[in-house]
Order: sequence, then structure tokens, then C-alpha cells
Amino acid sequence: MLSEDLRTRRAVLPETAADDPLLRLQQETRLGDGIIRLRATTHPEEIRIGGILVMCPKCGARRDWMVICDRSKISIRCRCAHQWVEPELTRADYDAMIDIGGQDYPSLDAAAQAVGYDGTLAGTYLSKPRPE
Repeated sequence: MLSEDLRTRRAVLPETAADDPLLRLQQETRLGDGIIRLRATTHPEEIRIGGILVMCPKCGARRDWMVICDRSKISIRCRCAHQWVEPELTRADYDAMIDIGGQDYPSLDAAAQAVGYDGTLAGTYLSKPRPE
């Protein structure tokens, strides 16, 4: 059969972190002792930096963000999937925004898709539950 001939002729390359982007990402986002270097949280409220309201430069959104901490670099991601580094925010600012608990995802893209920051909910503000 033709497909069997093709299968036997293919070279099988070992998958290492050097040539597999997923393995490389996993190694970069975790330390050897299991500590996660990359974290993300949702932040439904507005963010003000030095009194200035943060707005998405692509769609103009003013609230409902995904805030990403990659080591000490903080990025903001909008529901339209636009993401940018916000140099004025620090790790301490990020720590003040996070909630206890949460869900682990295999990648930032998987997390963005699971919580609606992959562009599918562009232009949508999800309301925060009101306290009873």
C-alpha cells in the first residue's frame, strides 16, 4: 500500500524543547520546582494608571480585562484579543488584582479561549454579579 511505503521512509525526529514550541513554552513558564512563571487573571473593573483610564487601543474598551503576569512583565488583554505590555504596572499591582484559586490551563491561548479573551466576545462587556 502506498501509505505504508511513505510511513517507512519518513525520518522520525526526537521531540526536544529546542524544536518543539509547546515543550519550550512549558519549560519557559515553569521553573524546575513547579513554580509557575506565567499567570493570568480576569479583572472586570476599570484599570487606572496614575489616574488615567486604560483603554484598548484597538477597540476602545474601558473595562473587563485579562491581566497577564510573565515573570515581572505585566500585559493587558482585551476581549477583542488585542494584548499589550503595560510598563507602568508592576508585579505588586498584579498581585493586588488576583483572586485566590483559579484554573490552570496548558497555555495562555487556551486560557484566553476558555475565559473569552480570544476575540469571540469582542465588543462585549460581561456584567459582574451584584452582591445580594
